[in-house]
Amino acid sequence: MSSIRAILTPQLRAAIKPRAFRLQQNPIRFQTAAISAISDAVAKDHRELREYYNEVINTPDLDHKQRFGNQFVWELARHSIGEELVVYPAMEKYMGDRGKKLADDDRQEHHEIKEELKVFQKLSSDDHDYEPQLKRVWSLLETHIDEEEKRDMPALEEALKSRGRETETLAARFSKTKRFVPTRSHPAAGENPPFETVMGLMTAPLDRLADMFRKFPDKRDLPASARDPLDDTDLPEDRDVPDEVDLPNVRDFPDERDLPDDGRDVPRDPRGRDFPDEKEFPAGTNPARRDPDKRKL
Repeated sequence: MSSIRAILTPQLRAAIKPRAFRLQQNPIRFQTAAISAISDAVAKDHRELREYYNEVINTPDLDHKQRFGNQFVWELARHSIGEELVVYPAMEKYMGDRGKKLADDDRQEHHEIKEELKVFQKLSSDDHDYEPQLKRVWSLLETHIDEEEKRDMPALEEALKSRGRETETLAARFSKTKRFVPTRSHPAAGENPPFETVMGLMTAPLDRLADMFRKFPDKRDLPASARDPLDDTDLPEDRDVPDEVDLPNVRDFPDERDLPDDGRDVPRDPRGRDFPDEKEFPAGTNPARRDPDKRKL
């Protein structure tokens, strides 16, 4: 040991000395384009979806079809749930009975679109039904888009005129919410919060993991306002997101350290019983190998 110490310089000792590291808490930032109204945010998504659809239909290149087909699924899945969690609740809140009726109709249309999209997302560009199935999706979606842009969004904006900057807040919330939702079609999750919110938070990480192994268009081939599904580097500063924006139906809870002593989260047996720490067992016993039902405490 002394010989080793002899060859270690102070600099080397400092280099190999164990150190405690603390992870920096980097705030999550969200992409919000320079959009001032919820109707503009919705219309922007519609334009991008139309562009992705045309890219698939108008090219003979199978790789190009696959990439933009994946982009179409990715954007439509996020857009649909974003509307269901932000736009439709706003219609119900600010437009009364008419808003509820329109929102219910839109949710039903969404479900039909999701069912067809689920079929499409399982296909490859070399499948003979790839384009025909996408056209079935688009036929439903095009009608839905026309109704939203000519009927629903103008009515919602009219109802928001006396609500200050609520339309801007909804636009920012819509963009933020889309970052947490699934990127594939899951019709079984439904179209209504809070159940859809819970299912979305469960399935979104799995969708994003699978996205890493899918082909998407090169970022240079996407519209300037579009997001690259695999790129999180182009996020704006926190000041671009209003303070009041938050995910709907997601609750905050106190930190464990702020709870009273009898309210802290203590590891418990699944059957609801507390057991002593391993250090409290008699010497020579291995509590890990004993059945909790049989040990005498």
